[in-house]
Amino acid sequence: MDFSVKKLASDAGVFFTRAVQFTEEKLGQAEKTELDAHFENLLSRADSTKNWTEKILRQTEVLLQPNPSARIEEFLYEKLDRKIPSRITNGELLGQYMIDAASEFGPGTPYGSTLIKVGEAQRRLGAADRDFIQSSMINFLTPLRNFLEGDWKTISRERRLLENRRLDLDASKTRLRKAKAAEAKAAAEQELRVAQTEFDRQAEVTRLLLEGISSTHTNHLRCLHEFVEAQATYYAQCYQYTVDLQKLLGSSNGEMFPGAFVGNTNTQVPSSGVSPSAATIPVVPAVAGPCNPSTSSLTFTEVSPPSSGTRRARVLYDYDAADSSELELLADELITVYSLPGMDSDWLMGEKGNKKGKVPVTYLELLN
Repeated sequence: MDFSVKKLASDAGVFFTRAVQFTEEKLGQAEKTELDAHFENLLSRADSTKNWTEKILRQTEVLLQPNPSARIEEFLYEKLDRKIPSRITNGELLGQYMIDAASEFGPGTPYGSTLIKVGEAQRRLGAADRDFIQSSMINFLTPLRNFLEGDWKTISRERRLLENRRLDLDASKTRLRKAKAAEAKAAAEQELRVAQTEFDRQAEVTRLLLEGISSTHTNHLRCLHEFVEAQATYYAQCYQYTVDLQKLLGSSNGEMFPGAFVGNTNTQVPSSGVSPSAATIPVVPAVAGPCNPSTSSLTFTEVSPPSSGTRRARVLYDYDAADSSELELLADELITVYSLPGMDSDWLMGEKGNKKGKVPVTYLELLN
């Protein structure tokens, strides 16, 4: 018990002495042993490595797992040294929903069969995503985390020891300057030699650890290459899966949309009651989007408007007039049409009742 009390008192005295020395240095009342430029550069490089490794680690975690709640859950499992439960990816979940929906709508229907195809592709994309995440966690994030929780903690501990040795050394120098009596000077000189030896030894240990940062960079460089390789593989798989899906859907357009797409446009219109030899699908500007099918390989027969005289025509689709020069049309109504000299071949003049205006030829089925 006596030994413990003495040690506690000794430690308290050392702590107080260091605190006094540190305070006097801050106030400019005591000299401070400076480290050489090479050592300072090593310290700065180590700090930068630690700070940027933390930022890269955190942002990579966000990239791999955007859900903050899931990241916290995984962190807790890791700290408790428990296995992180396998989590289904968003792509796999979407794919499963599509396949379940197809079962309810009917897998034999055009919509149901397409849901199954797209759902299976989404499940493959989700599985590729999970493989990429696991590979990145093992080959990239784990080495970064090991550095922060292992090597960097060792470096930080040795740096604190070095700072304490430096404070002890400067305190010894201060006591030597203040010593007056010969015995006091001799004791201070002996204390200074011991402090200098301990400081030099600790400085060498710390310097070796700091120089090891170069090896850390080399290891992280290798891990970075592995991360890029995993990312390239992941995106290549995603590209291939989506290309295969596009081809699969493109080859079944005729089955899914029988007679629904005619002409060289990207607009879907009704096809019931249309005679290919009598009319064409109207040219409507396509709206860019993921659901617009490509129909550039389909052909159609154009109908030239009559050069003179009037004809009866049946309206195939509703048409909203763009301005007062055009005639509004309703599907299945009968109108009288004729051409005027110099008129665009894609248009005819139409009359119904006392209304008159331009109408697009492709919305009509000419009857006589």
